[in-house]
Order: sequence, then structure tokens, then C-alpha cells
Amino acid sequence: MQNFEYYTPTKVYFGKGEENRAGEILTAYGATKVLVLYGGQSAKKSGVLDRVETSLSEARIPYVLQGGVHPNPLLSHARAVIELCKKEHVDFLLPVGGGSVIDEAKCIGMGLCYEGDVWDIYTRKEPDHGCIPLGTILTIAAAGSEMSWASVMTNEDGWFKLGYQNDVLRPVFTIMNPELTYTLPPYQTACGVVDMIMHILERFFSPHAEDDLTDEIAAAIIRNVIKNGEIVKRTPCDYNARFQIMWAGSLAHNGILEGGNGKGDWGAHHIEMEISAIFDVAHGAGLAAIWPSWARYVCKKDVARFAKLARSVFSVNEVEDEKAALEGINRMEQFFHSIDMPTSLTELGVVPTEEQYWEMAGKCTHNDTKREGAFGQLTAKDIYKIYKMAQ
Repeated sequence: MQNFEYYTPTKVYFGKGEENRAGEILTAYGATKVLVLYGGQSAKKSGVLDRVETSLSEARIPYVLQGGVHPNPLLSHARAVIELCKKEHVDFLLPVGGGSVIDEAKCIGMGLCYEGDVWDIYTRKEPDHGCIPLGTILTIAAAGSEMSWASVMTNEDGWFKLGYQNDVLRPVFTIMNPELTYTLPPYQTACGVVDMIMHILERFFSPHAEDDLTDEIAAAIIRNVIKNGEIVKRTPCDYNARFQIMWAGSLAHNGILEGGNGKGDWGAHHIEMEISAIFDVAHGAGLAAIWPSWARYVCKKDVARFAKLARSVFSVNEVEDEKAALEGINRMEQFFHSIDMPTSLTELGVVPTEEQYWEMAGKCTHNDTKREGAFGQLTAKDIYKIYKMAQ
């Protein structure tokens, strides 16, 4: 059992119409000039941006509106917005969107506290920094960035996709109204469902897994997401199902599912990140395409662990651990298919060349100088094989 620290300072405002309180909430946090950051036109079409602007205006809080965040957020855009915020003397960030918008806001917040290039922080050249405060208005249940300590950005110079984790990146508040997810395309909803399940599984597959309580919480959340993921596919405006999925996404990535099991593996995430960096696919879809092959490849490292997942999530009743483990992987793959997610690179629409396979495997392992995944401990050759299995 691992010692652990658990820190979640984010205050949650959850429910119908909570986005209308944005001005009131920002006033309580002392914001004097706010950057309202968003992605594309959906935030405008849904009316959420209008409601946020009205709320800020009523609270007499000056703000700057900035769109254009890419689904895999780009460093070049963040750099430009950092300069804008400096010019406008922004002291609070309010991303309105999903994980990509929130992750870029975190990048911007760090860039405003660092005189050099913010990419230095992601490459660990600059370890000491801060982040100006941010709150979020969540419109996509997926990445869990609204309560997490993480930010992932893509640098177009070489197409490197890197994550950075630090408690200074945890939002001070998040506003979560499940109704804001009603109009999401089914594909985007499904990507979010996969993403949150993968956040749970990355932590479940820890080399130090001994915490039964945390395991049981993890399995319960996965079961809940599977159940409600199927419901929203049939009934997109089911408030209860959207409520469950939105809250599950936060719990999947706010740190509570580490506990005594430690930090988890994260190999499947990093393997997928190389794909979405080069081919610009949705992260959740990429994870669905990679995870079954990753799981089958590393399964024998701890068959009992995979068997436990199968029994606790899917009620697999196989007596032999190896059969139970493989059946659990099959069931997860079947679920991905049931919500129209790809389970291979071909289904994802990605056809890498041999050179690209090796390039991605090399980036994942820093040119084979480190092993990928605390649980899997994968070499570049291992990762190449997983990519080929996932074709």
C-alpha cells in the first residue's frame, strides 16, 4: 500500500443554470479582468457564451473574449493568447468548453507567470512557475480537466504532444450544467465516455495495486459510465444520464482514484498521444483504438489484475484468471463498438507508415532511453508491436 496525498481545491457549482452565476462567482474570487476562452462556434450557437457575457456584464467585470482553441490545443495559439492577456492585463481565466479549452487556459495561465517560452514548462526545462487563477464552465464531459492538475498541449514544431502536471493547475472553481452537453454530436459524447473510462483504467493498472476501496470506487464509476453511455446514445437529452456522466468525468481525473494504489500506468495514454499529435484524431477515439491491443499485450504482466477488472466491472464468472482477463478485454472492446467507437487504427481512419510507427514509438520512449508505463514498462519495440496489433 502506497502513502498518498490527496488535494482537490476546486469548488464545484453543479446543476441547471449554474453558468448564469459566473459573474457572481468571479466577483467572489476578486477577478478584475477576465479572459473568456472558447473553441469553435458551438459555444456561441448553444447560447452559453451569451449567458456568460450577460452575467459578467451584470457583475461589471471587464472581459476579453477569445475563441479558436483547437480540439488538440496548439502551442502557437496559446502563445498568441498569452501576449493578448499581457496587453489586456488579464488576472483571471474562464475557459468555456471541454478539456482542450481548459488545458489551453492552464497553459496560458502558466505563460503569464513565466517570462520565457511556456513550452519550457512542458519539457521540464523550467520547473519553478505559477499559474494565474482560473475557473471553468464545462460543456463537454470527457477529460476531467475541470478538476485535474494536468494540461496537455501540442507543439506544431515537430508535432510533439506533451502533458504537464502540477497542483497550481487545478481550477479554483468549476461550473457544471449537464444540460450544456445535450447538443453534443453523438461521436463527441462517445469520445468523452471513453476518455473518462481510460482515466480510471490508467490508475487501476498500477504496479502497486493493493487498495481494495479505491478499486471498488473505480469499478463502480466504470459500470456507471458504461450504463449511462448507452442511455445517452439512445436518449441524448436524458438529464440524469448526462448528470452521471459529467460527474464521473471529474471523479475519474481529480486524483481520488489513485489512493493507496499510487500513480498508475499511463502507457496507453502516451501511446495514443503520439497518434493524435500526428494525425489530429479525437483523443477518446484514439484511446478506444489503442487500448484493446495495449491490454492484450501487457495482460500477462499481471493476469490477476485484469481478471479483477473483468469480474468487478463486467461480472465475468470465469474461474481461470487468464480466461477472465481476456473476456474482460473483449467486453470492453464490445462496449466501445456499441457506442460507435473505433477499436483499431483502420477503424480510426489512420494508416501510419513504417517510419511513422517507429517515430511514434521513439517519441514515446525518448528514443528508447526510458520505459513507457509504470505497469507495462514498455520499450520502443514493445510500443511498435502494439501499434501493429492495433492496425
